[in-house]
Amino acid sequence: QVQLVESGGGLVQPGGSLRLSCVASGSSFSFYAMGWFRQAPGKQRELVATITGGGSTNYADSVNGRFTISRDNAANTIYLRMNSLKPDDTAVYFCHRAATATEDDVWGQGTQVTVSS
Repeated sequence: QVQLVESGGGLVQPGGSLRLSCVASGSSFSFYAMGWFRQAPGKQRELVATITGGGSTNYADSVNGRFTISRDNAANTIYLRMNSLKPDDTAVYFCHRAATATEDDVWGQGTQVTVSS
């Protein structure tokens, strides 16, 4: 069974930076589209950024220009570099592997990001 394990969350001051990592078990990692989602208290889970196996990226308007998603297929890992963090970025961040025609999607357990002075 595929597992996604996130790391890199924590407490950071407004304007600061963090880098999240997500390591995937299993094979054929480069085949899958991956992404980051987040869920703030009392709110629905929302898309942050996605990246295809070929490296094409997509961002939510709220993070475009501040966050960068990337992947290292040799290491079965995706990253989310977050700059100029704001209190509104406070949430649990989840790693996601997209579904395919024959496989369900997969979620990580989440990592907490708190932006506060």
